[in-house]
Amino acid sequence: MAVINCPGCREKISDKYKLCSFCLIDLTELDVDKMDSLRRVNLIKKSQSLMNHSFISMLLFCSGFLVMFWESVEVGAWQYTAAISSTAIGFAWYLVTRVRLLLLKKSTS
Repeated sequence: MAVINCPGCREKISDKYKLCSFCLIDLTELDVDKMDSLRRVNLIKKSQSLMNHSFISMLLFCSGFLVMFWESVEVGAWQYTAAISSTAIGFAWYLVTRVRLLLLKKSTS
């Protein structure tokens, strides 16, 4: 008995199972076309998740930037520290997410 990754959800399952206990996919009826389709669906889900992270990080960056300059917060105030932190975290998160997205697209081609 070996442990394999389910082609549908990538969870570890036994190779003797006929049905994945996590995503309930029937493992007996998998052929090359279904495996390819599952792989494409998983890549699309991963890409969508990374795009959502990218959007949230851009919102975090923009909100910190706008609060810092629109509210004309004084240096040293807690609002200034929060705005700078939000801007820095949002920018770093955005860059990391975009690199992950590029690596994902590079690995699929």
